[in-house]
Amino acid sequence: MFSRGGSIQLARILGIRIGVDPSWFLVLFLFIFVLSGSFRKALDSSDTVAYLVAVASALLFFGSLVLHELGHAIAARRQGIETTGIDLWFFGGVAKMSRDSDSPGTEFKIAVAGPLVTLVVIAVCIGVGVAIGGREFWDAAVLDSDAHVGPAFLLLSWLASINALLFVFNLVPAFPLDGGRIARALAWKVTGDRVRATRIAAVLGQGFGYLLMGFGIFVFIRFGALNGLLWVVLGWFLASAARGAVAQTAFAERLQSVTVADIMDAEPVTVPADLPAAQALDEYFLRYGWDWFPVVEESGRFVGLVRRDRIDEELDAARPHTPVGEVMQADDGDGHVRADAPLEAVLASEALRKAGALMAVDPDGVLRGVVTLEQVRRALAAATSRPVA
Repeated sequence: MFSRGGSIQLARILGIRIGVDPSWFLVLFLFIFVLSGSFRKALDSSDTVAYLVAVASALLFFGSLVLHELGHAIAARRQGIETTGIDLWFFGGVAKMSRDSDSPGTEFKIAVAGPLVTLVVIAVCIGVGVAIGGREFWDAAVLDSDAHVGPAFLLLSWLASINALLFVFNLVPAFPLDGGRIARALAWKVTGDRVRATRIAAVLGQGFGYLLMGFGIFVFIRFGALNGLLWVVLGWFLASAARGAVAQTAFAERLQSVTVADIMDAEPVTVPADLPAAQALDEYFLRYGWDWFPVVEESGRFVGLVRRDRIDEELDAARPHTPVGEVMQADDGDGHVRADAPLEAVLASEALRKAGALMAVDPDGVLRGVVTLEQVRRALAAATSRPVA
């Protein structure tokens, strides 16, 4: 839903980094705490069973959020847009795209893919529950206070219900919800102007955000319920994200014609992968005084980074002839970007922020240059000072 900064990596699926913001652990704890109390009333079993079902339900729900975002990511990949990662945080999940959509059709296909995956999850839960439980599954689905249901039926029914709620909420035509992105695609198609379409969808997003804030305040004042404050916070984030989307889209228009190749250093200093460690120290680290260098194969293909501390470790262990390729930090895909990619593609890169640079490669992976954080900052400063055409 909203873009987030640094996160803790959990896994990689289809080459896409799956991470969680620290706030996710708080939400996970709250989910388990609330669900275990609720499930205890429906299950004719021990507190331990209720707790385990709550844990499984919370984890499967967040798993369904990952599937939802993977739907966006796979649809984007089919449209030529890579996903730098998927993060879960306080209010859900977000797939971080390398760039924005370049047409209304692309925007629509990417936006609708997530809700379609959620719909499949709902159908699978209902189908399995009805197939194996019938009436018991529906009792669990409505949490009939007079019925005692099994753990499996309770888990499936709750997972179907929470995803159905997510599906309906996410289709509200308020940017940056998926429904808002669908609305933006339609407005973009009608107006032919992405920035104008974003403004239309963002106005809907801000209005919906303020509506949620008002609802949360009413719930808190009228009933004294603390969950009213959560609606206020969610509404505030939604309205803020909608406002920010307009500025971000207008700014992206200014960067549209700028590529990585336009700002990169096209003559980077590289270390051959078969070079001995002792020679790398003398000819590169001592000569230039840098902490790391890109490593390339004989063909020029970028394969990783070698750092001074790893070279020192080999020399301290009396292994001066160890090839650089054996001690380098192998590239996992996050450390490079296509040289012909738009500058917008590097703005969300965690590798750029951490290492201070990204390797620019051609379609064959051959190193063509290095783009540094300082070069990106200068390009952004220039774009900021240039009026939109």
